[in-house]
This record gives sequence, structure tokens and C-alpha cells, in this order.
Amino acid sequence: MLSLTIREILTHLKDGRISAKDLCEKCLERSRKAKELNFLISETRELAQMSAADSDNRLDKKLPPRNLEGVPMVFKDNFCMKGIPTTCASRMLSNFSPPYNATMVQRTSAAGAVIVGKANMDEFAMGSASVDSVAGPVINPWKYKFRKRHSKERHGRRNNQSKDSAGDHVISSSSSDWFIAGGSSGGSAVAVAVGACYAAFSSDTGGSTRNPASYCGVVGLKPTYGLTSRHGLIPLVNSMDVPGIVTRTVDDAATVLNVVAGHDVHDSTTIRDHFDPVSLSTEFSVKGLNVGIPKEYFAPGTSPDVVLAWRRAADMLERAGARVTEVSLPHTQYSIICYNVLCCCEVASNMARYDGIEYGLRAPVDDSTEELYAQSRREGFNYVVRSRILSGNWFLLKRNYEDYFIKAQRVRRLISDDFQKVFASGVDVLLTPTTLGDAPLFRDYVSEDNRTRTEQHDVYTQSANMAGIPAVSVPACLSTQGLPIGLQFIGNHFQEQTLLSVAQWFEQQVNFPSLNLDHLDAESPTVALEQGL
Repeated sequence: MLSLTIREILTHLKDGRISAKDLCEKCLERSRKAKELNFLISETRELAQMSAADSDNRLDKKLPPRNLEGVPMVFKDNFCMKGIPTTCASRMLSNFSPPYNATMVQRTSAAGAVIVGKANMDEFAMGSASVDSVAGPVINPWKYKFRKRHSKERHGRRNNQSKDSAGDHVISSSSSDWFIAGGSSGGSAVAVAVGACYAAFSSDTGGSTRNPASYCGVVGLKPTYGLTSRHGLIPLVNSMDVPGIVTRTVDDAATVLNVVAGHDVHDSTTIRDHFDPVSLSTEFSVKGLNVGIPKEYFAPGTSPDVVLAWRRAADMLERAGARVTEVSLPHTQYSIICYNVLCCCEVASNMARYDGIEYGLRAPVDDSTEELYAQSRREGFNYVVRSRILSGNWFLLKRNYEDYFIKAQRVRRLISDDFQKVFASGVDVLLTPTTLGDAPLFRDYVSEDNRTRTEQHDVYTQSANMAGIPAVSVPACLSTQGLPIGLQFIGNHFQEQTLLSVAQWFEQQVNFPSLNLDHLDAESPTVALEQGL
């Protein structure tokens, strides 16, 4: 049941072969059994059960199923849900329950989706590994050894140990023999990969949807900026943030996109033009398609596995009749530096609202308002957030403003122009890696500072955010050590139809071996799996 696509779910529900209630319980049970991966910050069991019951009632009355009728979903914990704690994985918002729903939540719920939880993430979406969370790190399920224990160690803090309240699973985050899930939307990617839901929403500022999707062997879609509403998505970088979609298949991503895309009166940056729903066909042919290979994307440090997968994909497209050509995006070399400057500047602006007075964590300080601000932020934000705030404020100082912020904005325009020139030349889509390699071990990832690691992991993804164009990561193959490798397709503004058609064609050709965790349903008291399909 957990391996069905969204289309299959809707057919089974309509035919009465499954119920929304049973589907919901299956996902909640899988979530509990895989809880040691720490991919959820909170479970919305009561809300999910109510939504599932409503779907079953509608189906019992023979009402036509809605587009996401009974489909279990997860939202990254930076999407506001009315009355549900929304923490951004930070102490600063540990007591924040929004009084309204984000537009993405509202639209999926209206379409019949069953929201089963809020996904773990890097604090305020600043990171590329999902290890910088007040709730502890998210663990990649691939090659991970699950341990089912019955011990007295059931009530530790989650930042040291991630424990099931029922006492079934216990892991120590101090152990480094596991692979990172990618970030900042690692929880969303893991939730889909393990079968705890069929789709998950994430945010994508510099690759935060595509990066973990690549590491976890799932599909990660970043739509065109303005196609999906940011209303209710707690902002990181307003000019780059895009609600992303994580699913197991490209068709599932298209199904969810069709539900949520389009103008929103609460978000002035959304498009006003009519959105034509994406319609994918299994008979799509890439013959005559012009696929560009950016020569600047052969970045230093790219693993041989990724280069090989990239070349095989290009050859596959060429054999099928596509025209594969080398193209140039000359300002790519400045992209990651430009992104870091602009990101820090907007972070400094957005984080200023967390002052310990209006809402959020408030430090017990009565000496002065300035000291209250300082102490609240020191206690509420982790080192990564504080460092980006300080960097952004430094870039925005009067003496630095022209040399950093204004210059970065000019370079951003050049980067965007590069893409437009390539697409104007007749290129339909670009084919690139998503990440430098497969998922690194936790101990290797934390051996370097966060900024260095973020630059490495976002090198292929953040330029699409600065240009505002759509991109999707699709699982391509397994590396030599049995971990997923994803490849990225990049399209022109609002060309999701072409982008996802090519992505689905590629998905059908590679037939990627999805993660199978059915062993978690076994009754054995000790279950260990070293995944390598």
C-alpha cells in the first residue's frame, strides 16, 4: 500500500479497495517505526485522522474524489498551520502556534490531503544537511541500520538522543556512522523516502528541496518563482524562497503542483496569469529536444560516480533522438559567492523581527531593551543563524553596501541573463548534477565549518533560485557504495510542462530502485538492515 502512486491511491479509494483511514494509519505506523531517523518534529495525528474520516465520508456518499483525496502528506516545519506548533526547528519559535494556515496548507487540505506531521529541518532553513535543528539531526535511511530496542532509556533530550515515546526505537545522534539526509528539507525527503507520506512540502532557497531529494533517492521539484505562494512560509530569503514539492515520482509532483499553483491574493509575488495544469504522458518522446550541458558545471570536487551518471544520462537522451549540446553560463563561477552575500543580507533583515518582545523566545532580562534583544537572540538562535545575521548586517553597513549588496545584485542579473540567453538560443532544458556526490557520512560533514559545507552542497542548485527558474532533481542511479545519486533538469520560466515531461521520461528509462523498508513491519525484536538495493 505504501508503494502506491497518488494516481493509484485515488483509484483504489474510489473503487473502495482501501480507505483513507487505513491509509492514514499505515503512514502513521511507518512514521513511528522509522522514528529513529528523526524526520518529524511533530506528528499531527488527530488532524490527520479527522481529515481521513472526512475523505471516507465523502467517498461513502459517492462524491467525486478531490485531487488529493485521502493522500497523506507532510509539511516542513516552516509552513504555518493553524493551531499547530511551527518552530522552524528553533528555540526561538518553540512556543509559536500560528493563527492561520499557509496557502500551501490551505490548498492541499481543500483538495483532500491528510497532513500527518511537520518535518524536521535545519534551523530557519539555514543549512544543507538537516543536522542543525533544535530537535536533533535527520538521518538518511539509506545504508542505515535500524535497531529495535526495549530499554529503559526512553526519556532523554532529543538533541542528544532521538527516542520514541513508546520506547521502540532509540538512536544516539553522537554516533557518526550514518549518512546525512541533506538540507535544509531533509525531514521532508526522508518522510517520502521511508513511506511515511506520499508527498511532502519543503522550501527551496538555494537547493533545499533538490539537495535532500538527491541524497534520499526521491524527486524534488522547485517550481518557477511566483508559481506557488509563499504566504505562510516563514521567510528566509524572500527573493529566492519557493515552496518545493518532494514525491516518489515525477507524476506525483505534477499532481501536487496542479493543486497548489497559481495566483494568491495574499502573495503579491505570485503570477496573475492563468496556470495551465501540467499534463504528463507516458508516451512523451524526447526526439528533437534540445538539451544543454553547461560546461561550467564540471565543478571541482564532483565525484566520478556523479560524472558517470551525468554522461550516461546525456548519452541516453542523445540515443533517443534528443540534441545534446554544450552551452556556456559564464557567470556561474560567481554564483555561489553572490548567493551567500544576498542570502545573508536578506536573513539579517528577516531575522530582525525576532526580538523577544512580540513573539518567540523571551530571555529573562530586565536590565534594558537592548540587553533583552541580545540575550533573546543569543538563546533563541543557533550559531549558524547568528553568524548569517552578523554577516548580513556587515554587508549592509553603509561603507560596504555598494561593494557587496549592490554588486551582488548586479551579478545576480548577469547570472539570470546567462540562462535567458541559453534558452533563447533554442535550448529546452539543461541537464546538470544536483550535488557533488552521494550523501556524506555525518562525521565527515561536520569536520568542516557550516559555511564551507553549504557552499559545496549548493554549488549546482542555487543559481536556479537566483534566476527564478524551475528545476527538478530526479533519482538517476546508485553510487558505488549503494547510495542515491540525483540529476537535475533546469527549465525556463513557467515551462514546468516541458521540464516535468523530460524528467518523467528520464525516470522511466532509469527505473531507479526505490528504498524498501517493509522489514520495519516485521515482528522480530531486533531488525538490522544495511540498505543496498
